Amino acid sequence: MFDTILIANRGEIACRVIRTAKRLGIRTVAIYSDADSAALHVSLADEAHHIGPAPARESYLIGERILATALECGAQAIHPGYGFLSENAGFAEACAAAGIVFIGPPTEAIRAMGSKSAAKEIMAGAGVPLVPGYHGQEQDAGLLQREADLIGYPLLIKASAGGGGKGMRVVERSADFAEALAGARREAMSGFGDDHVLLERYLTRPRHIEIQVFADSHGNVLHIFERDCSIQRRHQKVIEEAPAFGMTRELRSTMGGAAVAAAKAIGYVGAGTVEFLLDTDGSFYFMEMNTRLQVEHPVTEMISGLDLVEWQLRVAAGEALPLSQDQFAINGHAIEARIYAEDPARDFLPSIGTLRYLRTPLETTHVRIDSGVCQGDDVSIHYDPMIAKLIVWDCDRSSAVRRMKTALTDFHVAGVTTNTGFLGSVVSHPAFAAGEIDTGFIERNRAGLFPETAPASDRTLALAALDLMLSRTAEAACRAEQSLDPYSPWHQSAGWRLNCDNYHRLHFIDGESVVTVTAHYRPGGYQLDLHGRTMMVRGERDASGALLADLDGRRITATVVRADAMLTVLDQGKSHQLGIHNPHAVSELDEAAAGRLTAPMPGKVVAVMVEVGAQVERGVPLLIMEAMKMEHTICAPCDGVVAELYYPVGATVNEGAELLAITADVQQATQ
Repeated sequence: MFDTILIANRGEIACRVIRTAKRLGIRTVAIYSDADSAALHVSLADEAHHIGPAPARESYLIGERILATALECGAQAIHPGYGFLSENAGFAEACAAAGIVFIGPPTEAIRAMGSKSAAKEIMAGAGVPLVPGYHGQEQDAGLLQREADLIGYPLLIKASAGGGGKGMRVVERSADFAEALAGARREAMSGFGDDHVLLERYLTRPRHIEIQVFADSHGNVLHIFERDCSIQRRHQKVIEEAPAFGMTRELRSTMGGAAVAAAKAIGYVGAGTVEFLLDTDGSFYFMEMNTRLQVEHPVTEMISGLDLVEWQLRVAAGEALPLSQDQFAINGHAIEARIYAEDPARDFLPSIGTLRYLRTPLETTHVRIDSGVCQGDDVSIHYDPMIAKLIVWDCDRSSAVRRMKTALTDFHVAGVTTNTGFLGSVVSHPAFAAGEIDTGFIERNRAGLFPETAPASDRTLALAALDLMLSRTAEAACRAEQSLDPYSPWHQSAGWRLNCDNYHRLHFIDGESVVTVTAHYRPGGYQLDLHGRTMMVRGERDASGALLADLDGRRITATVVRADAMLTVLDQGKSHQLGIHNPHAVSELDEAAAGRLTAPMPGKVVAVMVEVGAQVERGVPLLIMEAMKMEHTICAPCDGVVAELYYPVGATVNEGAELLAITADVQQATQ
């Protein structure tokens, strides 16, 4: 076994590898960029080395620098995690040349599966079933259009070198193919440096089933059951579970056998995942093989009792697999939910900011949390916006679903918008409980998963008001203690006033409305006047900052986080933001009302589809921004004429930057 390993990654996977290495008595070396100098993985490792600026292409993707660091610190092996250099054959080859073990498959296996087109050919030769499509090397746009028309629609365009939904487009009709192809190629080139694509028939209601495989250098290859990864947004997984609902023993054996055959066909060694599409009639088709550990590996660990990272380390050190195929057994059911800093209501647009408050459920044998961040950390534009993976286990699926619902309500984040409420809606949906899931689940159930934003409830307003009043009372007590006459009646924090009832009018900004709540001091608490009713409230904060509230005799626990003039109320697994309004302040003009469009987040302009003077209709795409390796289309908010374009293709823009201006006055725009 190794004495020292370097982890060529960051965030939760780096922390995950460090935990197992420490348990095995292995010394760990972390690497970090400028943005990660105070990151959790840096503090957990035995040693950490700075490798460059924040952008990954200048730090975590510089293989030569990482390899030099490994040699400098005496590491015998490098664990690449997932993403970054984990499937980079050139890096694996350089490690071997330097005498350092790459904790992953042989270079030949990475290259074989690195191209989706080449992988399809190998799998066809190994007898693994394939989705009908075009996997050739010829990439002329006209030829691809003809091949697409032959395959038929709906059709899927996929980046040959990619993964994670990047460079992927679903095309419903022939007329849309050219535009979708251009977008897929742009995204593929940006994300992987290769705009080669393949075409496949798009199955309308498939399930995304993947098989965990493991192989050693002694010729042993086996599978460790399956995972269902069908719940996806933007072709990226957000909820995974193991085992797959409704999987029969016969189908599991058949799919597992196909996955083992795929691994054997490329001389695989280490942890890998063979991904299939499972159609409604029980037929399944090879999609791709990921030559690394998967993000969702914890659900396999939870039902098998294994530590897959430990297996990776042992296999990389030359040991044989410790178990044979017939020694595995499924124990219970596990579900993983990926907690992202993103806004589901805005097409899952990543949310950038500081984690001002982070409280997670208590970890037990039933609840596991894999994370690489702490309260106070920043979610930046440079890396994936995942905050944590929340994994639950129980004896059966229905019990695991129930545990996930509870755990999501106990996962509290403030400072950035998260998808926790959306995930709660998914696992609470009757179709999910019934196992009626496939890759179209989110779109098909959109109405129930994306309810219209509701105004703040009386409960939310009461919690916000109570928190503000507790803060004001504490501030008054502090001033009294510091004054020359702390016992003066004017310093009493119970609201005493001479000859009158003391009250506070609290003004909250809720969406586009201003809501007023009047708080009257009462013995032991406050009387709130809101929405034409009164409510008696009292409460206190515990040591963790949680609000222990009594609302008209109903005792609840919630959290209210204040950042400047913004309150975030975290209650029952949901988050609601309220602004603190000063009615005497001058409000800023709403730029959107003037027909201007601003960048929803920091990023780069990768395409501009209009010119100054062009007449556009509401909803027409105007330009495309790229952020966090994903494209975001900016559309016209109204009918009008493009008056100004402020950024060319290739320009980097900050969040809130004005991108272009539209006016309804044709004469003015064309002068």
